[in-house]
Amino acid sequence: MLQSGYYAMANTSWGRFASAMIIGAMLTVSAALPAMAQSVRVTVNGTPITDVQISQRVKLFALEGNPGGQKGATEQLITEAIQLSEAKRLGITVSNAQIDEAFLQIARNINVSQERLQQMLQQGGINMDTLRDRLRAAIAWNGVTEAAIVPNVQISDLELDQQAQSKLQAYQNFDYILKEILFVGQGSSGRSGQANNYRSKFSGCDTAVDLSLGYTDAAVIDVGRRHATQMPEAIAKELAGLNVGGITKPRVVENGVSMLAVCEKAQAEDLTFIKGNLREETGNDRLKGEVGNYLDKLRQQAKIIYN
Repeated sequence: MLQSGYYAMANTSWGRFASAMIIGAMLTVSAALPAMAQSVRVTVNGTPITDVQISQRVKLFALEGNPGGQKGATEQLITEAIQLSEAKRLGITVSNAQIDEAFLQIARNINVSQERLQQMLQQGGINMDTLRDRLRAAIAWNGVTEAAIVPNVQISDLELDQQAQSKLQAYQNFDYILKEILFVGQGSSGRSGQANNYRSKFSGCDTAVDLSLGYTDAAVIDVGRRHATQMPEAIAKELAGLNVGGITKPRVVENGVSMLAVCEKAQAEDLTFIKGNLREETGNDRLKGEVGNYLDKLRQQAKIIYN
């Protein structure tokens, strides 16, 4: 079953969200097979949507596992026509290179080659041009979002401060200077045993390197200053219970077994990182709502004629 891919087309966090939201169901159809007779079923702002386009969309829905059927296919094609119409009004154009890159990104996201993706579409009876037309609509709508919607999404710092303060936990009120002691290599049970042995002998950051010399493939890494809000919850909670000179329990990581040693610790409230996450979450939620409202308004203003 073919699943939809996401094409990242914007650099801002809100723009990245908009790209993902808009292109989440991008494998859709907007061109007809030239050898087949066509009948116009709907006209949107002067743009015709044919029965062949709708039939192709239904086939693509089947390939995706989308149960939308003929009605869902028709509605999505109408939405695309509205989106392209608004992009044209705003002077937003899409190059063939952008479409090529989007097609490649879809293939990557579903872990197949471009050639295999083409074969999957052909085996489903889907014309390649239909996907390219759908990508053009998705990329154009992302441009509309960036140009006309994102600038209107505002979040006040006061609001973020209040939200961040309400989320701050007691264990997150510390600032640290840390060292990581890493036992490099596979075989987590053996490495964990050595790490626990090291931990039992650990007496502070000043002797961390010297102590590591008695072990095979043990490295001491200066992590530097970190606030508790920058760290995963479990680690932040464990560090909060340690004093200067303490060391965390061994944790298996990708390249071995890791522990964190507390070289300095101070009481410090820092909302920066919580606010950063909240800014993205709140901005994404508001952008999603604004995009929906904008599209609803365009649909109300559109001239849609069903035949």
